[in-house]
Amino acid sequence: MSEYTTLKAADGHELSAYVARPQGEPIAGLVVVQEIFGINAHIRSVADGYAKDGFLAVAPALFDRYERGVELRYEGEDMQKAMTFLPKLDPGKALADIAAALDFAKTSTGEKVGVIGYCFGGTMVWLAAARLNPAAAVGYYGGNIANYTAENPKVPVLLNFGKQDTHIPAADVEKVHTAHPEVEIYWYDGGHGFNCDARASYSPEAAREARERSLAFLKKHLA
Repeated sequence: MSEYTTLKAADGHELSAYVARPQGEPIAGLVVVQEIFGINAHIRSVADGYAKDGFLAVAPALFDRYERGVELRYEGEDMQKAMTFLPKLDPGKALADIAAALDFAKTSTGEKVGVIGYCFGGTMVWLAAARLNPAAAVGYYGGNIANYTAENPKVPVLLNFGKQDTHIPAADVEKVHTAHPEVEIYWYDGGHGFNCDARASYSPEAAREARERSLAFLKKHLA
């Protein structure tokens, strides 16, 4: 079952969130952090998938601070529009919105809550692990994590990267590994966005392997 709800961040900002609920009692909560394409069909499908695995999944609309109802595809004018959000993004405000989603999931379930994020969201879950209070964090191809290696995650973190990702230099990932050897980092035979079946870079095998590993990690630390 899925629905939309309204969250309120600590600074008073109200934002929409997509909520996917499991059939039975949730085993834990999970905040799903978007790419730069909004709460589109892919992000909703990620939330729905984890709801089927027993999580109450919440995807906060981080772009509501700039434009409400953003839902973009991965090509053409939508891709161009997605890129216009990059210079506007404020990590501190995004974290405030993620914190609101964490609180919602915690209150709704009474269980532990984790975070999982993709691309832009992959970087944000790294910051959430360092600055907020999730119980575990999973990131997919977060391109700016290397800029935040001085941040120290307070919870277990798993990071997924594609070997053919031309957006994220392997040296950046190595920088993260050197600074934080305790973080689980895995490589897959795929490019940037390999998890998303709406992208040309989609790699079914890499997506399957990464999701199985991520799910096991989340269940270990949350359920």
